Amino acid sequence: MRPFQPRTKQYWRVVVLCFVAASTFWLLNALNKSYNTQTSYPIRFVYDENELIPIKPLPEEVSINVTGKGWKLLRKSLRLEVQPAEVYIRDLPRNNYLLGSALRPALVNALDGLQLNFVVTDTVYFDFDPKVEKRIALRLDPSQKLTDNQHVVVGPVQIKPDSVTFTGPASLVDSLPNPFLLQLPSQGLTQPAKVPVPINYDYKSMVKANVEEAQVQVNVKTLVPEERQVLPELVNVPEGARLNLRPPIAVVRYQVLQDSVPLLNRDAFKVVLDYSKYNPIDSTLVPELVQQPRGIRNVQLWPNRIKARIRK
Repeated sequence: MRPFQPRTKQYWRVVVLCFVAASTFWLLNALNKSYNTQTSYPIRFVYDENELIPIKPLPEEVSINVTGKGWKLLRKSLRLEVQPAEVYIRDLPRNNYLLGSALRPALVNALDGLQLNFVVTDTVYFDFDPKVEKRIALRLDPSQKLTDNQHVVVGPVQIKPDSVTFTGPASLVDSLPNPFLLQLPSQGLTQPAKVPVPINYDYKSMVKANVEEAQVQVNVKTLVPEERQVLPELVNVPEGARLNLRPPIAVVRYQVLQDSVPLLNRDAFKVVLDYSKYNPIDSTLVPELVQQPRGIRNVQLWPNRIKARIRK
């Protein structure tokens, strides 16, 4: 260890500087040599973004085999001032791929100072679709129940805006339902409401809508339950025959809007028993509501069948 014992305070500094200088000369000498290597190189698709749109992420690089000076290879590896090879898509391609050999002209133009030996990547895949714009009407989903049994939606539902314009790949835009049905986030409404409803659909990253939500205005009113006893009217009864009915009356149960209660004509109910439809097996007639006042809802008639026997 005696040769490495420092003789002056600057001994180790000189040693380090010598190693740095030697390493620098070695590196500079290595970078001046030519090498054959396999590396990745960026590519960029050039197309009319107003006419075409990719429906899958486009490949961003390919693998190639090149020959070049160490300086050039180092610069390409560090992506310093690297110009991507441009792949031009003029119209909607018939095929969704390009062979690696077809990329050679674009790569040669982009490889500054490097010699392209061959393209390692066999095939580059992509998928383009025509870019379209489609306007679709908005409607409220008719299958959604908005109120409970004591309330009802009155009048037409107002939706603003009444339509939405979607922009994106034709295959995805055409798959959207038409009309576009909205689902209210809140149910069981008991009073008039103006509800913001988001425009929810698939492929939001690729298909854009001109509005994010619609305002749905719903007019809700209260229903009042009532019932009315009605004496059935017999029709088509044989001449001279007398019937014994059990029960002798029918009950009509219904609902009416609260603000229409004073205006309801309760004498307008009419129930008939048609003897021509007499069921001899169980001796019954089916009551039929043939007349009712306007404005009633959810009408139910009790009983379903009335016993009818001819008096002797």
